[in-house]
Amino acid sequence: MADDADDRDTRGGTDPATPLPLLVVDGANVVGSVPDGWWRDRRAAAQRLRDRLVPFARSGAGGLAGPLELILVVEGAARGVASVPGVRVEEAPGSGDDLIVELTAAADDRPCLVVTADRELRRRVAELGAQVTGPRAVLG
Repeated sequence: MADDADDRDTRGGTDPATPLPLLVVDGANVVGSVPDGWWRDRRAAAQRLRDRLVPFARSGAGGLAGPLELILVVEGAARGVASVPGVRVEEAPGSGDDLIVELTAAADDRPCLVVTADRELRRRVAELGAQVTGPRAVLG
């Protein structure tokens, strides 16, 4: 669920009609890649990830130059995380993977990068033309 206060300008470059490249982050997969106790409070872990992602909206990530439209997909117990300027949070009503595939398909012809280590999700979004990178691209 996107918060109304988030940064929804998806245009970039010198031409305001040019859409920004899209970076979609698989929140559950990225959070789960670091054994830091995230399982005790999944929403708080997703909030920490969201906050960590903010700089990437301007600088880019995983070889995709900024500025970017950055979407963090959350699901299950991680729902309820608000969007912040630079990071739009989308709550998956069911499978986070299915929402990521929908967002990727809707990217049209603009560059799209999906951050996940999920093998099946990587295959699905690559079939749609997206590039894929692992969690290290946003975790360091």
